[in-house]
Order: sequence, then structure tokens, then C-alpha cells
Amino acid sequence: MKKYALLSVSDKTGIVDFGKALSKLGYTILATGNTARTLNDGGVECVLIENYASFPEIFDGRVKTLQPQIFGGILMRPDNEKDKSEAKANGINPIQIVCVNLYPFPKVVNNPNAGLEEKIENIDIGGPSLIRAAAKNYKYVSVLTSPEQYDKYISEIENGEISLAKNEELASAAFSHTSYYDTIIANFFEEEFNQPKTSLRINYKIEKELRYGENPHQKAFIYGHFHDNFDVLHGKELSYNNIVDLTAAIDLLDDLDKTACVILKHTNPAGAAVAGNAYDAYVNALSCDPVSSFGGIVAFNDTVDEKTAEKMNETFLEIICAPRFTKEALQILKKKKQRRLLTIKSVSPNTGLTVKSIPGGLMIQEKDNSKFEQLELKTVTKKDFPVEILKDLKIAWAACKHTKSNAIVFAKDGKTIGVGAGQMSRVDSAKLAAERAKMHGHNLNGAVAASDAFFPFPDGLEEIASHGIDAVIQPGGSVRDAEVIEAANKLNISMIFTGIRNFKH
Repeated sequence: MKKYALLSVSDKTGIVDFGKALSKLGYTILATGNTARTLNDGGVECVLIENYASFPEIFDGRVKTLQPQIFGGILMRPDNEKDKSEAKANGINPIQIVCVNLYPFPKVVNNPNAGLEEKIENIDIGGPSLIRAAAKNYKYVSVLTSPEQYDKYISEIENGEISLAKNEELASAAFSHTSYYDTIIANFFEEEFNQPKTSLRINYKIEKELRYGENPHQKAFIYGHFHDNFDVLHGKELSYNNIVDLTAAIDLLDDLDKTACVILKHTNPAGAAVAGNAYDAYVNALSCDPVSSFGGIVAFNDTVDEKTAEKMNETFLEIICAPRFTKEALQILKKKKQRRLLTIKSVSPNTGLTVKSIPGGLMIQEKDNSKFEQLELKTVTKKDFPVEILKDLKIAWAACKHTKSNAIVFAKDGKTIGVGAGQMSRVDSAKLAAERAKMHGHNLNGAVAASDAFFPFPDGLEEIASHGIDAVIQPGGSVRDAEVIEAANKLNISMIFTGIRNFKH
């Protein structure tokens, strides 16, 4: 019985060598137009689909494989007597190998120069149908969807029959391939034609398996293109916790002006500062809590120079990332063998949705993209705040937005000086922020404070004011706002409402 292999590929990588190997093994190769030309140019004999099925390609190639002789050959069961009889009556031969990859819609759809018509024409129709048919009939048909599969497949077939286990592996990869392709198309159509999203389609390819998850007994994986946002210049592999902290650091940086430095520990800011240069920004950020900064993640939104590198080498730091490092800075920082050094390609890679798993499904929300510059600041007290402390209000607000709730943050002179994170009581968060600030030698007189949510009672504000704070920025919105404002007026401090709450759970 003749053996047939159908080859129809958009990505021609390795197809000539694959075709030669199949020819040597006695396969008759069926191919579509462009694939046939590539094979012929490489010295591989093949039969055009239109000659084999006695029906031409039509509509500029929109229809070429959607024919009973092709799909019958893929879907027939060679050990089923009824199938064999019907195949013989209709001139259908079994096809044992289907090698197909798809029009490059995922690439074209992200090309800003591609128009709608070009994008639509790069939606493959026959290809996914061929792949799905072959994968469905995996007991009798091998389906290959990537050039990376060719060598291993040829090696196995040269050593005898292809195993059922191999066909199961290939079929699984095939359905994953078409699922990924269809997800991109469906998402594009909804966005392009402004249609409601009735389903959540998350279909990222696995990028790599991590050493472990949050703890050593947990497995962890990265899906998607996380590493497209960074260049790893030095150090050991990033861990799950490293990546969580790194993402939090980049998100906070995105809310700060240049030149800023942030130091993160367990996703909370151990320090953040804006200054005229990287060295001062780092020193000021470190001063907030030099003890907690040990083993932290440090991120900059400007170039790291030699002086800053020398200073950072005085402290154990897990990760340092920045848009750029000077040559001298890299030489200094690389002296610490275990430390990871990364350059940031995109300051805010996490711009879309936040996903949390819940029993029975997922919970999705938009990322908190609120910006200080977009806030409608409203002074609600008799005392207004002086313009010169606006930069402190901004850094306090930004750090508070990225601190676990309940959060209170103190700032002064362009830097955070006290952080109260994750307390069940807002009063306790205020006490903790003040305690940490004083512990590290900061004078709270004239500082500002930020709260991630409103004060339900005056007691939280009173605790903050007791430490010499001049101004407080908070969302407002409590049923007791009037009581809180009255307390602020009695204490002679400024209070600014933002109208935006920034819980971080």
C-alpha cells in the first residue's frame, strides 16, 4: 500500500530536509503551491494537491485542501472495513503524515503597518482543519505542527514504526497549537469590532519552569513572554518570589518621576525616593529602612553609574534592575556572583489585567492605573498645603498605592521615611509607620502622610498628627468625613482628598 504525507507549511524552516527524509522512506509527498515550489527547488519530488484531488486551488489560495479526497484520507480508519470499502469506492487513499503550520496571523496582527484586510487574509482556514482532523485520528495519523518536531520524528520512524505514544504527543501539541491560534483570532475580532467579551481566553505558551514556587514544595511556571521585558545580565536564575517582587518594583517605578529608586521587600516598599541622580535616589530610598532593605529588590528608572554601584555593593541585594548600567557600574556589581542584574526594556510590563484564582474559577480586575497627575486634589481643611510639598505628597501617595492594605506612608524631602503595611487597623498602620521612621532616625516634623483608604474615624488622623505631620493625603468618602475634617482643623494640618482609593490586597 502506498504511503502518503501531506506537507503544507507557512514556515518553511527545515521542510526540504524533512521532505527528503520522507521520500527516502518511501512516502509520496502531497503539497500545496508554495510548499511544493520550495520542495521542488530543494530537489524533493512531490504531487500538487490540485493534481492529486483533481480540483484546483481557487480564490487566491483561500481553498486548496478542503476536499473529500484529502480529509477522507486523513480521517479514514484503515482497520475499519466499512471505511476501507467507502474509501475504495471514492478513490481515497489513507494519508499517514500531516505536516502543517499556519499562516502567521499572531505575527501580522501585532504589526502596526498591517491593515485590516491583510490581517484577515492571514487567518488560516484549511490549516487548522487539517491539523484537527489528523489529531483526531491520532491512532493512524501523525500530525506535525512545528519544525522543532521534524528531527525526532524522522529518527523514530527510521528505527521502525511510529509509536502510539508519539502520535498522542503530537496530537496533544497540535490541539494546543490550534487553540492558541484561535484564541488570538477571537480576541482580535472582539477588540477590532468592539464586541463584548463573553469569555475569558487565556492561552499563553509556557516560557519556562521555575526552580520552585513561593515555597520549595510548590511547582511554578512562567507562561507568556515575561523575559521579553528584561535582559538578564548577570547572576543566577530568577525565582518565583524574585519575579513577584520585581514586578511590584516596576509598577511602583511607573508612578514616580525621574530619577527614582525603589527598594522592595515582599512586594512592599522598604524605601522609595526621587532625586537629581541615581546615587542620591538610592541613598535616600535606603535611609527609609536600611534593615529591611537587606536582601531586597532595587529598581531604578534611570542609568546606574559607578558611584551608585559602589554604594550598593555595601549591602546584600537580591536583584538590581535599571534601564541602563554604565560599563564601570556593571564591572563593580558583577563582583557579587549570586546577585541578579537586569536591564528593563519596558518600565511597566504589567499594564493589563490582574488575575486571581478562586474556588471554581478566576477573578479578574483591571490593573490600578490611577496616576497622581490625573487626581482631582481637593483641600478640605482650612489650612491649605504649600506647593513645595507637592512632590512629597506624590511620593507618599505612590508608595502607599503599592503597599499592602491597610497602608500608611510618611514622606519628606522627596523620599519615604516610614511605611506601615498590612495592618488590620489603620491606626496600627500609622503607629507602625511612625515607629519605623523614628527607629531609623527620621524627624517627622514637617513630613506628609498618605493613606490608601479613608479614615473611618478621626483616631487614625489624630495618631498621624501626633507625630508632627503637616499634611495628609487620603481618598475621602467616609460617612464620618466631616468628623475627620473637623479633627484636622483642630490639629491645624492640611488634608487633601483624592477621590481615589488604592487598596492592595
